Order: sequence, then structure tokens, then C-alpha cells
Amino acid sequence: MKVLFVDDDAMNRRVVRDMLQVAGVELDEAADGETGVSMVGAGEYSLVLMDLRMPGMDGLTAIGKIRQRDDDKSRLPIIVVTADTSLDLRAECLSKGADDLLMKPVAMKALFKTMGTHMAAKARKTA
Repeated sequence: MKVLFVDDDAMNRRVVRDMLQVAGVELDEAADGETGVSMVGAGEYSLVLMDLRMPGMDGLTAIGKIRQRDDDKSRLPIIVVTADTSLDLRAECLSKGADDLLMKPVAMKALFKTMGTHMAAKARKTA
């Protein structure tokens, strides 16, 4: 399994990288939304983890660009990973094309459970 994590904070990327390495998940990283969108276009990913608040292209804009693609990559599971605690954030993220939302600091159990849920759903859709 190969995952892309888009987050401008190097420490956040490191923490998630360390968690995923335990399970043998290959992780690519991008420090901004624009790079993340480009990497989705150029790479083969099972899932995308996306921060919301980044300089330049924010996470919701990046999600929108991925969803606008005219290929299978437009349906990649995208999980928002954020420290934002806005009341309507979950609904906003889902309405913009995210599949789920995790709050920072990310707990390993929640990360794997959420990723598993969306990978299983993706497998059912493609079967």
C-alpha cells in the first residue's frame, strides 16, 4: 500500500510516517497542496491524507482539484488530517469531496481504523 500525506508541517509528516512504517505502508510526502495534487497525477496511491491549512493551495482546494480529474484518481480515498476544531468542519470537508476526517494529534489506532475502512470500501467498489 502506498499513501500520500500532504502537510506543511515536517513534524506532523514524521509522526505519521513513523506510524505507517510500523505496518509496512509506503509513504510519500508533500509540503503543500499544489505539490500534493501534482504527485497524485504522477503517482499511484491507495489513499491520500490531506492537511487543510497550508500556505499556497489549501487542502480543500487540493481535494477539489483531485476530484475534478477525469480518471480513476479522482476517486482516491482522501482523509483530512487537521487540528482545526470548527463545528461544521466535518460537513464542509465531506461536501468538498473528502471521505473522512481525523483530528491532530493523530492516534495510531484511529489512523489505521479509518484507513482500513476506506480501503475496504474502495476494494468493494472496484470488485
